[in-house]
Amino acid sequence: MALDIETRNQLIETVRRFVRERLVPIEAQVAANDEVPAEIVQEMRELGLFGLSIPEEYGGLGLTMEEEVLVCLELGQTSPAFRSVIGTTVGIGSQGIVMFGNDEQKAEWLPKLASGEAISSFCLTEPEAGSDAASVRTTAIPDGNEYVLNGTKRYITNANRASVLTVMARSDPATPGAKGISSFVIPVDTPGITIGKPEAKMGQAGAHICDVVFDDCRVPRSCLLGEEGQGFKVAMQVLDRGRIHIASVCTGVAERLIRESVQYAREREQFGQAIGEFQLIQAMLADSQTECFAARSMVMETARQYDEGASGVSMNASSCKLFASEMVGRVADRAVQVFGGAGYVTDYGIERFYRDVRIFRLYEGTSQIQQIVIARNLLRNLEV
Repeated sequence: MALDIETRNQLIETVRRFVRERLVPIEAQVAANDEVPAEIVQEMRELGLFGLSIPEEYGGLGLTMEEEVLVCLELGQTSPAFRSVIGTTVGIGSQGIVMFGNDEQKAEWLPKLASGEAISSFCLTEPEAGSDAASVRTTAIPDGNEYVLNGTKRYITNANRASVLTVMARSDPATPGAKGISSFVIPVDTPGITIGKPEAKMGQAGAHICDVVFDDCRVPRSCLLGEEGQGFKVAMQVLDRGRIHIASVCTGVAERLIRESVQYAREREQFGQAIGEFQLIQAMLADSQTECFAARSMVMETARQYDEGASGVSMNASSCKLFASEMVGRVADRAVQVFGGAGYVTDYGIERFYRDVRIFRLYEGTSQIQQIVIARNLLRNLEV
């Protein structure tokens, strides 16, 4: 159920103040140390940020998609590494349990996830499977009352912090493609699971990705999420919500970059006047604002459609993810151009955002995968 307007506005203002007063001042520190301070993570717990999308009955805030988007627009106003701390728990790491979990799974994990006591990760990508999600090779072979998992998952966000994993694995190796895949909810401390060291990355220092290796990892049948062979469906439905979430974050980051660019254009002088007086600078600012406004409008409308259970949300979620992630890349590039040499050095932080936003076009479905999803939906819909 949606929050009343006053409560919603209070929540958004609280997050906005937290971002402005606590997160923005330590962006450079987090980038230098590759770590979000523990006290900041604790404050996120106290604000309820880990439980944004988890139902109230399990201790979460139970926000609608529209409300979650409004919060993410504020979280996007700072380094994306901060949002990543809660991102997998709010989105792809918990929503499989919310949507498909049985009563026992929900009771065991959702209260812990909502409070931030536990962090979750989503294990789909592999060395040979990412965009082609149906080619998952990690196996989960039934053996009596257990499944035995073997394989490697790659680039798993927050794996080194996680307490529980949502894992996609092939439970029926004889069935190729999506139909042979099942989904599992597995505690990280289960014997046979090894978490690799965090990867060095282009951007988003402070947000960590690791390999997760399963070596004869035995889990009880109670870890099965949904029905056997339903894993691909779980993944795709979870990603629909996740793509709207990511698109809103992209839009928030773009708004921050535009604000920084406008301020710099007002202050920086060349040829005896502020560079903002030059039409070519104005054109870059105008293009960025126009595209950002379009992204915000798309995301808000799609979030409302999601909450209403409207048809076509999967295509629109992909449209949002495609447009917003490509948009923020263009806005970041223009921001560097407006700042000139200052945009290329670390002191101003613009080059850091330029690197940080590049991942948005890759994870939770590359831009090319979004194009395929959109096109296939169009071709299936004879009324278009």
